[in-house]
Amino acid sequence: MRKLKLENSYKNLPSKLYSEVKLNPVRLPELKVFNYALATEMGLPIDFLQSEAGVSILAGNASPEGGPLISQAYAGHQFGSFTMLGDGRAMLLGEHITPHGQLVDIQLKGSGKTPYSRGGDGRAALGPMLREYIISEAMHGLGIPTTRSLSVVSTGEAVIREKMLAGAVLARVASSHIRVGTFEFIARWGTPEELKALADYTIKRHYPQLDNEENPYLSLLREVVRRQVELIVKWENVGFIHGVMNTDNMSISGETIDYGPCAFMDTFNPMTVFSSIDTNGRYAFGRQRHIAGWNLARFAETLLPLIDKESSKALQLAQDILSQYGNQHRKRWLVQMQSKLGLVGDPSEDEVLINDLLDLMLKEKSDYTNTFRALTLNQPKETNLYGTEGFEKWYDSWQNRLERQSISRNESDKMMRSTNPSIIPRNHQVEAALESAVKNNDYTIIEQLNKALVDPYAYSKDQISYVDPPSTNGLQYRTYCGT
Repeated sequence: MRKLKLENSYKNLPSKLYSEVKLNPVRLPELKVFNYALATEMGLPIDFLQSEAGVSILAGNASPEGGPLISQAYAGHQFGSFTMLGDGRAMLLGEHITPHGQLVDIQLKGSGKTPYSRGGDGRAALGPMLREYIISEAMHGLGIPTTRSLSVVSTGEAVIREKMLAGAVLARVASSHIRVGTFEFIARWGTPEELKALADYTIKRHYPQLDNEENPYLSLLREVVRRQVELIVKWENVGFIHGVMNTDNMSISGETIDYGPCAFMDTFNPMTVFSSIDTNGRYAFGRQRHIAGWNLARFAETLLPLIDKESSKALQLAQDILSQYGNQHRKRWLVQMQSKLGLVGDPSEDEVLINDLLDLMLKEKSDYTNTFRALTLNQPKETNLYGTEGFEKWYDSWQNRLERQSISRNESDKMMRSTNPSIIPRNHQVEAALESAVKNNDYTIIEQLNKALVDPYAYSKDQISYVDPPSTNGLQYRTYCGT
């Protein structure tokens, strides 16, 4: 039986960026959820990982073949305030090369105390780990760059939060776990040589095409900005709210990372917040685009010594790139919104049409996903906008615009179906699945939900039962960090 053998190139970086960690064995590991599709795609030894020895590794009770286990150091601006952080409840098992030649991290979350735990127990509860599994895999199905979940193993031990909860360990897969906060950490407490080592490693791992650039570090900033624009626009397309967009939760690779108090918006409102700790709405749905720009500015600050030896010149070069962020986002968002309405052509021509629809949706408290689903199916009567003041005029304008463009209605329909998901992981449905699993050890609802979310653009009959929004408008729903 082929075993799990991993590499660890991150350990070649300055030792300040990580700490070696020891195993924190759990009492009674039991495999609860396993991602066969991901394991197959990655070329992992599936039979071994499901064996007693494999589950022991996924629980953090044993080490795979390869280098030492490490936890990564990083800092971060949390709600605007800078602090030292690090993997307080996670350890990197190592790196795996997929059949396509991609190097990916396999990390355990909830695996116990590390040098960065800051008094915490380093553990995780079963509910939040299952929740990250569901949401991260749903994001993958939605076509959004994301870390992914390989498995959830229950520990047979309790963790203490507000009350006693069942413990679990999540195995997470990522292109890497290098964050804006990783650069903030080394820029603050490292040497210029250590900063350069991290930047060079990041370029080699994520942006190898920049190796021959005249100024690879300036080009790194440009590429990270570009990927963040794409990521935020994709979030906005499906109504996703990350909930805690601290700089330590922004991946340099452009993947969605750290699914803590995240959720999907039901009723359209740019000021929607679900996170219990975001009392001032810093990370509200409509503010995510601005926060991403703020985080990118913090990233740019760390690169200044590498961009140019002359600080004033480095600052100007970085500002030139950052100043383009807002316009880049606006253009990509408009094109995305055009696609949601089946439109092509000059995006500025449709800006009024797009904003008028959003204004109507805000006024009428429309469901974000289902409004675009109904328009995609050409069923305007299925929206709560039908019969309201202004909608008939808007709808006629939209139909006239569709008739005037260069592509056929059939092509427009295909565009809308590929852009507007039929379903999303509705918060109330996710909670029902979690309750069944955690309280009753019944994973049937999770399995069914995960199956439906594999292709949320299918518009299949099997997905109809997942279309309905909650009985309330969802504004009372709250998410929590889990730590």
